[in-house]
Amino acid sequence: MSTCLRLTSRIHHLQAVAIPSQTVWPRTRSFAHRTQHVSTGVPARSDFFKNLELHLKTMQDKAAAALPGSDWMPFEMTPGLPPERVDILIVGGGVVGWSIAYWLKRTKPRDALRVLVVEKDPTYSQASTVLSAGGIRQQFSLAENIQLSLASADFLKNINDHLGVLNEDPVDLQFNHSGYLFLASEKGAHIMEANYATQRHAGAKVQLLSPTQLKGMFPWINTDGVALASYGLENEGWFDPWTLLNAFRRKALSMGVEQSFGEVKGFNHRVHSVESKEFGRLHIKRITHANVQMPNSMEIQPVECTVVINAAGANSGTVAEMVGIGSGPHAMEAGTPIPVEPRKRYIYVVHSPHGPGLDTPFLIDYSGVYFRREGLGGNYITGLSPEEVEEPDSTNLDVDHDFFQEKIWPNLAHRVPAFECLKVTSAWAGFYDYNTFDQNGLLGIHPQVRNMYFATGFSGHGLQQSPAIGRAVAELILEGSYQTLDLSALDIKRILHEEPLLEENIV
Repeated sequence: MSTCLRLTSRIHHLQAVAIPSQTVWPRTRSFAHRTQHVSTGVPARSDFFKNLELHLKTMQDKAAAALPGSDWMPFEMTPGLPPERVDILIVGGGVVGWSIAYWLKRTKPRDALRVLVVEKDPTYSQASTVLSAGGIRQQFSLAENIQLSLASADFLKNINDHLGVLNEDPVDLQFNHSGYLFLASEKGAHIMEANYATQRHAGAKVQLLSPTQLKGMFPWINTDGVALASYGLENEGWFDPWTLLNAFRRKALSMGVEQSFGEVKGFNHRVHSVESKEFGRLHIKRITHANVQMPNSMEIQPVECTVVINAAGANSGTVAEMVGIGSGPHAMEAGTPIPVEPRKRYIYVVHSPHGPGLDTPFLIDYSGVYFRREGLGGNYITGLSPEEVEEPDSTNLDVDHDFFQEKIWPNLAHRVPAFECLKVTSAWAGFYDYNTFDQNGLLGIHPQVRNMYFATGFSGHGLQQSPAIGRAVAELILEGSYQTLDLSALDIKRILHEEPLLEENIV
């Protein structure tokens, strides 16, 4: 709907709702009052306009009360409306979405491509990016994940060369290079050895440690039950997630990317049928418009777009359903949903006055419990991914404090005896964009919707890989193929072929 039509419809609504039929404009009295003061030098029209302003204010109050959006005022356009047309619309303003936006504008000249990022949470209070533990590692089991993290680590180490903005403060990620330390039991030692070989072959600097070597390097660890350890020597540690998100966003905006705080509620699309050797007869869709609803309003703005990128994180499966993905017969391609859903994870902040010191790595115990240092005052963050049957309710971000007492603390204190003495000082919950199919990222264009690209399902490692993911997706869109890293194995079509690409090291 154009601006003029929206304004006209509001005026008509105002006339219908806000102005009672018995309202009489006090024009005659104002004129009479005015003529009495002509000879005194008082401004002739002051009382008329004073009364007019009063009645307009009354109209505004009634209209605001009658409409769903409390921030709406008559004769004003809804603030923050997205443009009516863009080239590329990105659903999701988390770190992956903003990284893609940055790389798109970096690849193409400023005015050659109009890019819009739509984010439904203007406060980012529930964003997975800022609620994560902020870790980065290369200790994965798949070469693609190792390469993504190596490339991203290099980007982060030189972040101001990429995301610095003229006349703005330099980016300070607070990157702590203390490494990751994985511990394996006798049962899991052979998997760690196989992963180590893959990591070294991909170029990661990793060291295997025996229990004796582990104890010598980190005396505060209880090595009971540990058969083998793997320690990252370079490019591993943790950083501030919010700083990275804001740095991508600030740089992308300076390059001409547009943003809108609203929620995509659906898509308009065209359909045509084709025969496919791979999937038989397919009904192919092409999105023409994304419908964006503004906050605190029922108003929906259609945005014409050539390409849509689904980077909606934990909500990306829902966004895919809006265009019919997963709605067909289950045995057919159209009936295969995007297997990404929100999985709630708790993070607890604890204070332990006698805990490990400055050399503390990001430790992952074979029980699944992890912890890392948080600052310099004896504070640490810790967590644990629950078993499948214990997955908590994902409709809210409430924290279960019993989970720490029953599941985390016993393992934490066993591995680090100093943690027998600690106090939980705060806690929060966030969502993984959990890929239930194989816990790995889903990239590429969907065969059912020919202009919807996906960048989702990273199951907890999207933040750390976001610089390289953004570049890869931008290459795929603008060049038609991956140019820097070959990420073909992460293509979304593997869910249609039922060929999982399993990652062993999910934290």
